Amino acid sequence: MKQAVIFGAGNIGRGFIGQLFNESGYHLTMIDIDQPLLDALNATHSYTIRLIDNDNVQEVRVEPVTALHAGDGQAVTEAVMRAEIMATAVGARALPAIAAGIAAGIRRRMEIGCQTPLNCIVCENLHNAARILREMVCQHLTADEQEFLHTHVGFVDTVIGRMVPPPTAEMRARDPTLICVEPYKELPVDRTGFVGEPPHISAMELCDHFEVYTARKLYIHNCGHAVLAYLGYLKGYTYGYEALVDAEIDRQLSAAWQESIGGLVAFYGADAAWLYTHADDLRRRFANRALGDTILRLGRDPARKLAPTDRLVAPARLAEQAGITPYALTRAIAAALHFDPPGDPLALDLQKRLAEQGLDAVLANICQIHPDEPLAALIRRHYFANHHRD
Repeated sequence: MKQAVIFGAGNIGRGFIGQLFNESGYHLTMIDIDQPLLDALNATHSYTIRLIDNDNVQEVRVEPVTALHAGDGQAVTEAVMRAEIMATAVGARALPAIAAGIAAGIRRRMEIGCQTPLNCIVCENLHNAARILREMVCQHLTADEQEFLHTHVGFVDTVIGRMVPPPTAEMRARDPTLICVEPYKELPVDRTGFVGEPPHISAMELCDHFEVYTARKLYIHNCGHAVLAYLGYLKGYTYGYEALVDAEIDRQLSAAWQESIGGLVAFYGADAAWLYTHADDLRRRFANRALGDTILRLGRDPARKLAPTDRLVAPARLAEQAGITPYALTRAIAAALHFDPPGDPLALDLQKRLAEQGLDAVLANICQIHPDEPLAALIRRHYFANHHRD
């Protein structure tokens, strides 16, 4: 069989990319540091994906699978040497930890004179992830090896739209390999990242002008989740789907998407109908009760999600530039500043900063919104007038 290597056997590696590669005729080699999971994968050389929504449950068996520990340098090198396609799904913070292993495999391909292109689809929630990983890998290569990489190895950006909540402790105890996911199956990728002819991968869509797809994911999909999380938290909901059926929150979600889409159309020249169709599909998918996606997961680490280039502040800026007043987006930003669940230490740290420094300082330091800006005035109004909690 054709050989595929996936760094990261977690939610996206196992719950999405593994399925697509397997459907495309590849033997999977999954590389991770979770030894109990690796042992369970190697026990049957397979795993199960459970596709769930409000109406149906379907199980998909993924096989054959081989699992390797990331610390087994020789085995990782050999796997990369043999691979015909690769992917990473380890989380942005872990990319430096896998760069050396990828580099060693590329060096070995050069040593044996392998001329077959190798492309790596970088499935990380990180802007310019493919370029960043390429640079990390190059740090471990000589000048000659870097030249080989540039002509024989592609690093490809993608955006992951499938929702895959973490397995519960009970699920993990019954079967560490089982993963539940929504049925949604689209993999848009940046056509320009490939070296040689792009391989045929199930559900993969080769895209030009890829920055529009990245913006759509962040400023509609992630933005929508943030609106549900932060407004839903203020009303005491536990799950995202509960917030969605609240009429007031649903209206705010529609308004936030309208503001965001207006900005995307003006800035990127994107097609409004295409974006509204995507938002309508997201509303249907967000209503998937079977996934059990929690407000805590959707809203955790609010400071990161309030960054100037992230899911709330960035579309608010785009709306402003397009002459649209971002009332709904600033309401969500204000709600995020009240997000204080005990289970999120990063959220509690934000609350500490607000208490010690004040709202204006936090807006300036985290969101890069100056206190004198109209955006700051809108957020202050929502924060003090509408979102005080008893």
